[in-house]
Amino acid sequence: MPSWTSPAITPLPGSGIPPRLHDTRTGRVTPLVPITPGHARLYVCGITPYDSTHMGHAATYHAADLMRRAALDVGWQVDVAQNITDVDDPLLERAERDGVDWQDLAREQTELFTSDMEALRIIAPETYLSVSESMDSIIAAVQSLHHRGRAYALENPEGEAAGPDWYLDLSIDGALGDVSGWSRQQMMAVYADRGGDPERPGKRDPLDPLLWRAAREGEPSWDAGELGVGRAGWHVECVCIAEHGLGLPFDVQTGGSDLIFPHHDLSAAHAVALGHGFASLYPHTGMVAYEGEKMSKSLGNLVFVHRLVADGTDPMVIRLVLMAHHYRADWEWTDGEMERATSRLAAYRAAARRGGSSPSTVEALRRALRDDLDTPTALTVLDAWAADSSAASTADAPSADEVSRADAPGDVAAAVDALFGLSLKD
Repeated sequence: MPSWTSPAITPLPGSGIPPRLHDTRTGRVTPLVPITPGHARLYVCGITPYDSTHMGHAATYHAADLMRRAALDVGWQVDVAQNITDVDDPLLERAERDGVDWQDLAREQTELFTSDMEALRIIAPETYLSVSESMDSIIAAVQSLHHRGRAYALENPEGEAAGPDWYLDLSIDGALGDVSGWSRQQMMAVYADRGGDPERPGKRDPLDPLLWRAAREGEPSWDAGELGVGRAGWHVECVCIAEHGLGLPFDVQTGGSDLIFPHHDLSAAHAVALGHGFASLYPHTGMVAYEGEKMSKSLGNLVFVHRLVADGTDPMVIRLVLMAHHYRADWEWTDGEMERATSRLAAYRAAARRGGSSPSTVEALRRALRDDLDTPTALTVLDAWAADSSAASTADAPSADEVSRADAPGDVAAAVDALFGLSLKD
């Protein structure tokens, strides 16, 4: 799948100091230590392309972009993989509702998403694959799970012609809940609303996830040999695309907090069933609300990136709105957010035009980024810098020793670009 054009990246001289990120599994903020020294590998869950990029999406991919930039600032090589869930019930249902081909809908919405990412100056992933492009590897993985005795068949309720549906038996490896730490009661409370089918008759456990869905009339399908003709379940796709792009295990799995369970829990369980580890760290992003409800396609309460940009909003204003909230926080979009961000951008660009060097400001920005992507503190630093105040280094400023090196970078505008993807050019 074609990706987008990344912004020009000129990293600062490597700090050598690993960033610290919150790990959902442990509940602690911990240093990112790559499995392969000097090479960080990140996986970010992609969109189901049946509607445009909204601010909830933007918050997730902005946070993933900052994770990449924090790793780049250490001086590491960084690789990112991202999927596109172009074979899934919501997309197929939308295509049928609108009377369009599912592939055309997926292509159209994916192209719109990539243009939004380019406008927001998100660095493109090295691996960007759709489910339909990855079906050979997904089929191979499901066949492997079958051969390893982890899969079981249930009769297709619509007939035997295409073969049975196949499910993953979670009881064999005992990996369920490794990411979320949730109780069974918590899982059951949301599973049906998040793509699961706990009421399916015949399942060994209500939480067992679908691996391979036998073909139904009007749905796309692929031949999986002994498994029959059909299409893949949800969670196995990310395991296969991550393995293709990064190898297993890898360093960071990120996405919205609504993916902790079931998607990230069950993706990790699939990897374990295949005989692999999955991710080392799981930093999750908060939810963005609008008009009192979580912003989501199903509710229709969406603020679209492309509409804001089409109406004249500078994409850097959108990045500043996102930076005003810690990536793990839940928050609500309001018009006031845009007004504050617009004023900030004007002040920062005026300060950039004045020029000057401030190594202490740059070091304070680097410290904020590597401290679990503390963008609100970074904005406080930039506010002080823009006001040409002696408080530019803030109360949590670096020590004199940290900024006394002759080679300490001091170009604030260049640092803001490298660290936060924020262009201060008019």
